[in-house]
Amino acid sequence: MSRTGRRNGELWVLMQARRLGFGRNPLRRRVDRMESAIVLGSILAALLMIPAAAAIGTAVRTASERSAEERRASLTQVQARAVTAAATSVLGGAGQVASLAKVAWNDPAGRPHEAVTSVPIGTKPGSEVTIWIDRSGALTSPPRPPADSAAIGSAVGLTTAMMSWLLIAGLARLAVVPLDRRRLRDWDRDLRKLSWRL
Repeated sequence: MSRTGRRNGELWVLMQARRLGFGRNPLRRRVDRMESAIVLGSILAALLMIPAAAAIGTAVRTASERSAEERRASLTQVQARAVTAAATSVLGGAGQVASLAKVAWNDPAGRPHEAVTSVPIGTKPGSEVTIWIDRSGALTSPPRPPADSAAIGSAVGLTTAMMSWLLIAGLARLAVVPLDRRRLRDWDRDLRKLSWRL
C-alpha cells in the first residue's frame, strides 16, 4: 500500500473516532462523550446479536428436526384405498390441491379401519393414497418434513435478531434521554452566563 493510501486510511479512522466522541475537542462535553459511548456500545451489542440469533435459530431447527424424527419413528406410512371420490374442484381457491374423502386401510394387526382424510383433488374411489397411522392403527397427521424445520429455525433466528435490535435501540434511546436533558440544562446555564457578561 502506498504511503498516501495509508495516510488517507489513518485520517479516515481518526475522523470516525472524533465523530464518535473520542479525541480532544474542546466543544465536545462529557455528556457528548457519554452519548457516543452508548451509541458505540449499542452498535457492538447489535453486531454480537447476529451470531447469537444464528445459534438460537440453529438450536431450534435441530430440536424441531429431532422431534420430527421421533414422531416419524413412532408412525407408519401405509397405503389406503379411497372409498369415496374427492371433489374435482374446490371452492377454497387457487393453489388448493387437497380435498376430503373417506379412505379404508388395515392396521399392522390386520384390523380394518375407515376415516375421512385429505387426499389429492380428483381422487377416484378405489384409488390408492398414502396415509400415516400411529401404533394403534388410527389415522394421524403426517410428520413434519425436514424443510419445515429449517424454515422454523430461520424464522426464529431472524425474529430473535430483529427483536433484540429493537430492544437495543429502545434502551439506547432511553439511556440518551437524561443526557439530552443535562445537555439542555448546561446550554441554558452557559447562555445565562454569557448574557450576564454582555
